[in-house]
Amino acid sequence: MLGTHDLPLFAATVFVLNATPGVDMMLVLASTLKRGVRAGLMTSLGVAAGCSVHTLLATFGLAALLGASAAAFMALKWAGAAYLVWLAIGMFRQALQGDASVIAAVDGTAPDTGWAAFRRGVLTNSLNPKVALFFLALLPQFIAIDAPRKTVAFLFLGAWVIAQGLLFLAAFVLLVAPLRRWSPGRRVRSGLNAAGGSLFVLLAARLAWPESD
Repeated sequence: MLGTHDLPLFAATVFVLNATPGVDMMLVLASTLKRGVRAGLMTSLGVAAGCSVHTLLATFGLAALLGASAAAFMALKWAGAAYLVWLAIGMFRQALQGDASVIAAVDGTAPDTGWAAFRRGVLTNSLNPKVALFFLALLPQFIAIDAPRKTVAFLFLGAWVIAQGLLFLAAFVLLVAPLRRWSPGRRVRSGLNAAGGSLFVLLAARLAWPESD
């Protein structure tokens, strides 16, 4: 579809990314528990808007180069695979240690409801270099090397990430809103980190085989 491939695997990858506790999830959690559903949903919209920034940068910053050079496209895919392996190693280490650093990364001051919550979500996501690197590493893995319009493929996959992530965060807000106090337990964090690391290793390993026509 639009020069992309393996969309079920892509959807599963995005789901693991969404479900793994990180700064965005913890920000939405803090906003929801301290300010209510509206604040949580506005923060989620801000996170989605931040993802749109990463999508546009990845698309228009790379599309011309990748469209002109198949070698550059493959080089980017291999660089992305190396980053995914590095990210997976970090997630496996966190799984073994039960790292709670993502929770500590969210300060105790929840954003106000409305646009203040939205702005906090935008800034937290768009200024996170890990999100930018992840977009650059992930999206090319699911674009065919002979795709006639790579710009459209980038935009399509980016829009998919934004829509799926927003739906996940909205459901998360509704799920945790009735709770007074909640944070992912050590086993939950470890399990999600291990699952995410395994999936990223799988994505990197797929690059060892050439794409079939």
